[in-house]
This record gives sequence, structure tokens and C-alpha cells, in this order.
Amino acid sequence: MRFAKLMALIGALFFGGSVFAADEIVLNPNQPGRYVVRQGDTLWDIASKFLRDPWRWPDVWDFNNKVDNPQYVYPGDVIVLDRASGKPMLKVKRGTAQVPTVRLSPRIRATKLDRAIPSLPVDAVKQFIPQPRVLTERELKNSAYIVSTSGRHLITTTGDQVYARGLPPSKTNTYAIYRTGKTYQNVGGKQDEVLGYEGVLVGTAQLRAGGDPATLQITEANREALIGDLLIPVVRNETETNWIPRAPDAPMEGRIIDVIDAVARVGQYQTVVLNLGEFDGIQRGHVLAVYHKGGEARDVVANDPRATVELPDYRSGLAMVFKTFDRVSYALIMKAEEDIRLYDMVRKP
Repeated sequence: MRFAKLMALIGALFFGGSVFAADEIVLNPNQPGRYVVRQGDTLWDIASKFLRDPWRWPDVWDFNNKVDNPQYVYPGDVIVLDRASGKPMLKVKRGTAQVPTVRLSPRIRATKLDRAIPSLPVDAVKQFIPQPRVLTERELKNSAYIVSTSGRHLITTTGDQVYARGLPPSKTNTYAIYRTGKTYQNVGGKQDEVLGYEGVLVGTAQLRAGGDPATLQITEANREALIGDLLIPVVRNETETNWIPRAPDAPMEGRIIDVIDAVARVGQYQTVVLNLGEFDGIQRGHVLAVYHKGGEARDVVANDPRATVELPDYRSGLAMVFKTFDRVSYALIMKAEEDIRLYDMVRKP
């Protein structure tokens, strides 16, 4: 009994209190039985080799593993499918390639050469992690702003100084510079219901002298900084790259309200904005199925030439939430069975 309680606690810690799905795990018919982890793999990639639904890998991961840090997987480890208990389990056999012994005098030290592999391709989302990219009405009204530039230039770039008013304290003295972009409105909601505002990242700046105005130097510029651009403290949060895929506990339905770096259609590993946020119960790691509306078709067989039939919605892919805000969230398209489009629906899979 004590062991069962311990395992339940571990599951709650790793998966944010979610309950493992009770329905049957379906294996990939071409699953290899064992797989040696390689540099560049993700947990999603590995799970797709064994499971029909790769986001279900936490349900079959063996946490009663005697290797150190079983929740981490390194290049050189071997993933083995074990069905001895009647339920498929994925077990880690710690490899030796990534833990060489380095002889030092007068002692021996073991050093890991590789970091643990991530849940999903971090390169696809890293630009969205360090700073927020969705701003609230309150932030627009209350954030610090650039009031002037060095030499009274209208635009500034890397190395230039700017002056700001209303600058809040920052532990790192580093600030992200934003410009307001699109207005995110709720599709199908109340008329003119605003969920947030796109924050276009202009660059970063370092505080050089406090006061009103404070003096900052631009350390990185994605575009020219302008008078009126906002300044928000940069908060480093390494835990934001630790995503555990799982279905939401409750039914959910929302829509894709924006596509990042695309016009109207997106594919695998592109980012979309959903009209679901923390207020709706959405969490980092939640996996949602994407559906396209079926539309209408004429019934040419019926006697009535005006007869039509409504076609069912059809599933077009899978998305995984990796960053959340109050009213919206960012999700990465993990699987695109066909083009995923703006205003497509997302639902609990």
C-alpha cells in the first residue's frame, strides 16, 4: 500500500497532478522493441516509434527504474518495450556512451557529455520562451516605455542608449523591448472580446543608470527601437522547457486564432495561438487534436436539387501547448495530417 501511494505521488509530481488515462494503449504496429537514443532525438520522436499516440508516453513510462534520474533520457540510453506484466511499459537502460570515465590525478571523475533529450524540438519554440509574447490591457497601460533616445534619434539599434520612464525593478537589470502587434479577439465569443495583444519583440536592453528617466543600453536588436516602445523585465525560467505531454483532464474546445510566421496554413513544428488560456484550465504540456470544419455538400442523388448535407469535422493534426497566458496559449503543431488552417478547432483528443 505504501509503495502504491509513493508511485501515485511520483506521478502527481511529474505530471502536475493529472490522472493516467484508463483507456488502452495502442502500440505502433512497426514498433522496434528496443531503440538506442541518439543526439537530436526528442521524447515525442522516440514515443512515436513505439506508440500510435506518442503523447501517451507518460502513461507507459517505467518510474520504478533503478537508474539515476529515470525521468531523463540521454543519447546512448536504450529504450526497451516490456510487455511482461500484460501492460506495455517503456523502460530505460542507461547507456555508457554518454558517461565516459575521465582519469584525473589523484582521483577519478565521471562526466556526462550530453544533456538529457527534450520532450519536443526546443529550437522550434525557444524564441517564445524567455519573454512573454502576449500582453494584457493592463500591461499596455502600466508598462515602462521609451521616452527618448540618445542624440534625439528617432530610431535606435544595438549599442545605442535609450531613456525610459516608469521602469520597474529587475533582478537581472535586463529588459525586453516590445511593440504592440495584433489584437487577439475571441472567435465565436462576444463581439469585440479582446483576449490579449501580440507583443512584437524589438530587442533587449540593459539598465545603465536608474532614475526618471532611467538610462538603458540596447544589447540586442531584432528591429529598430522607437519612442513609445514598452519595456518589461526579463525573467529567466529554465523549467519552461520541461513539457510533459498529456490530455486535459476536462473536455475542452477552442480555436486557432493566429498562426506565427505563416499566412493562413501551418505544418509540423510551427507555432499557433489558441483562444484557450490559464483561465480555461489549459496547462503547458496539454495535447489537443486539431479539427477542420467539414462544410456542406450538395446531395446530387436526392430529388430536391437544393438538398445539402453537413459533413462531419475531420481531424487534421495534433498540437501541444508549450506556453500559457491568462486568455490565450501557444501550441506547437506536433503532427499535421494535412494543412492546418487559421480558425481550425482544437479539442481534447
